Amino acid sequence: MAKRKRSKAQPNASSILPQKRHYRQRAHANPFSDHNLEYPASPDEVDWSVHYPAFAGSGKTPEFADVGCGFGGLLIALAPLYPDTLMLGLEIRVQVSQYVEDRIAALRATSSAPPPQPSADTPGGYQNVSIVRANAMKFLPNYFFKHSLSALFFLFPDPHFKLRKHKARIISPTLLAEYAYVLRPGGIVYTITDVKDLAEWMKAHLSAFPLFETVDAEALRAEGKGPILDAVWASTEEGKKVDRNKGEKWLSCFRRIEPSL
Repeated sequence: MAKRKRSKAQPNASSILPQKRHYRQRAHANPFSDHNLEYPASPDEVDWSVHYPAFAGSGKTPEFADVGCGFGGLLIALAPLYPDTLMLGLEIRVQVSQYVEDRIAALRATSSAPPPQPSADTPGGYQNVSIVRANAMKFLPNYFFKHSLSALFFLFPDPHFKLRKHKARIISPTLLAEYAYVLRPGGIVYTITDVKDLAEWMKAHLSAFPLFETVDAEALRAEGKGPILDAVWASTEEGKKVDRNKGEKWLSCFRRIEPSL
């Protein structure tokens, strides 16, 4: 009688996914410190095939950028919903960025779910998400071409409570020019926080900047962006913590516009 061949066991997601307890680090990092970062001189120098090998040769570049992506909850939530859209997380903390990198690798190794509409351009399996360790306050234009992004996310950023620390807030008049540069007209900036003072700060600065206008959640849902709003509200580590503590959240969104002549 012929011996039955043993099939190789498929990797189990729960057994190879990284554990956060092994990647502990402070909740925030000083963006003005020397973090010994390597970064490209310009977007032309970025080899995106290293980050998205399944899309090599497609000419695609990231369209969604999650600034200060934390443990990657937003990226992981959106990846299967927009399988043909490349997404990049930017995180300055060493251990946290390593966790996200390992998490994506594990999900790619264990995922067998095809994208909703599989094609040569939408391989699925979390192939469309990646992360770089970067200081977005200093090097965002080093990664993204002008008008290359359709969405920028600032989810539960460091509030920098002290007045003398406000210059370190990720939303500031100086930085808004860079965000407008990389975001295409019609693109959306998504912000959310559980700190009311910071929510008012971000809304005031973005509303005052001539290349952004406030857009309400109902209008975005009518445009089909409901899944993004739901992920912004509920998919991040910080957002879930606020829910567990029955805290409040403040969501504000802004559309990149062309200046009127």
